[in-house]
Amino acid sequence: MNDDPYAVRRRGLMFVLSSPSGAGKTTISREILAQDEAITMSVSATTRPKRPGERDGVDYEFMDVTSFNLMVNRREFLEYAKVFDNYYGTPAAPVEALLAQGRDVLFDIDWQGTQQVAEQARDDLVSVFILPPSMRELERRLTTRAQDSARVVASRMAKASDEMTHYAEYDYIIINNNVEDSVAEAHAILKAERLRRDRQIGLGEFVKGLRQGG
Repeated sequence: MNDDPYAVRRRGLMFVLSSPSGAGKTTISREILAQDEAITMSVSATTRPKRPGERDGVDYEFMDVTSFNLMVNRREFLEYAKVFDNYYGTPAAPVEALLAQGRDVLFDIDWQGTQQVAEQARDDLVSVFILPPSMRELERRLTTRAQDSARVVASRMAKASDEMTHYAEYDYIIINNNVEDSVAEAHAILKAERLRRDRQIGLGEFVKGLRQGG
């Protein structure tokens, strides 16, 4: 702990990456986490069953529906949604603890989740929407990763068209032509946002100390 009364410290920020399926947010997220030790992935809570190899508290916080609904009623989620028959949400308390320590938190959520986070904590939020270079390229990426049937790919393409209409709600836009360039751009945004004046705690006292010859 720094006991210098003129020390400047920083409150962490919430770094949200959103994109249509196949546009690259998961790949970019992984690279940011691998390259930057000051950012941590947000761990969501879910009511779905644990899959083989998943770890409670690492991949997800697994809980039953009753516990999840109690947290909703107590307004303990930054954002939450029902996907098919399961609930997913971001508990607020662990995120706030990290922000208070000066650590950043990475979110891989959609535009609806981003709206909810913005309603609760706009000052801490930095949002980035990732676009594909073209719809043809998006379809190619979805097809070549060979995870989905042609019917599912068509459904994801239709959903992508709707998701992209929300681009104007985001602070920054990255067109993902090349993954390495997009990672560098996302990292540049993160670094710049860390230097914002209003994120620097104790800056006034630091400048005062400089003026006094400190």
